[in-house]
Amino acid sequence: MRSVQADRHGGTEVLAIVDLPVPVCGPDQILVKVAASGVNFIDTYQRSGLYSMPLPVGLGREGSGLVVAVGDNVQGITEGHLVAWPGVQGSYAEYVVMSPTDCVLVPVGIEPNIACAAMLQGMTAHYLVTSVYNIQSGDTALVHAAAGGVGLLLCQMISARGGHVIGTVSTQAKADAALKAGAEHVIRYDQEDFAPRVRELTNGVGVNVVYDGVGKSTFDGSLASLKRRGLMVTFGNASGAVPPFDLLRLSSMGSLSVIRPTLGDFIATPEEMQWRADEIFAAIADGSLNCEIGGTYSLDQVAQAHDDLESRATSGKLLLIP
Repeated sequence: MRSVQADRHGGTEVLAIVDLPVPVCGPDQILVKVAASGVNFIDTYQRSGLYSMPLPVGLGREGSGLVVAVGDNVQGITEGHLVAWPGVQGSYAEYVVMSPTDCVLVPVGIEPNIACAAMLQGMTAHYLVTSVYNIQSGDTALVHAAAGGVGLLLCQMISARGGHVIGTVSTQAKADAALKAGAEHVIRYDQEDFAPRVRELTNGVGVNVVYDGVGKSTFDGSLASLKRRGLMVTFGNASGAVPPFDLLRLSSMGSLSVIRPTLGDFIATPEEMQWRADEIFAAIADGSLNCEIGGTYSLDQVAQAHDDLESRATSGKLLLIP
């Protein structure tokens, strides 16, 4: 089978297509023929060395596909089931082997590409608005990269819960996409400083919560956008890692809180992961949630997919189709 690997850390030049044997599932595992693999910033962090990995490393963590073999001890999953997963290393490949606890069952009517797109970013958005900060009617949230994969889902989920969204974007096309997804106001951060504009839009009060997957370049402005006792949620490093800062700043700016969550701690059990997936799939099925596919690529185009994602010129979810 074909798989994408990196034998050293660096730019997209380290990505290589290698031929490997099709993995064999053990008695407690399943073998899945991959239908789609999600392209995510965590993949670029592993490739670059920001997140150091033992080398060589098979890249990709998210995907969907059909079960083609089932171990003797596996129950509840059979050959032919469509499954999806948010965190199986080596998912840029034609086949992957995993524990049944690593994936969720996809209901009839949800296509493989959509199921894949709903995984890492969908469950990230879900835990951010339900468990990290439980959005209530009337809350106001600042969403950075509001037209990105997570951003578009956050806009929809926050507005569906009665919250108000202020989004930041870099182009008019992205502004239009964020507004369509439920943002009430959009700030072009390439044209103006977002923090003063947030204060203006909130009559000087600030927002209840900031969802920031950008990192270094937006961190200070995000803190300045919060209301008293507001929560800063930093969940990504698209512009680089946030440098160390003095915790005393949080008290002087209004007793602010900062959290750096990761998805793994919010899908800590198979039951929790399936619950989040079921809520997302139900919203997709009834039309209240749209997972936008921003681009599809073959495995041979993986370098281009990484370049496009890191350029922040894309909107929606990027997929590799083995």
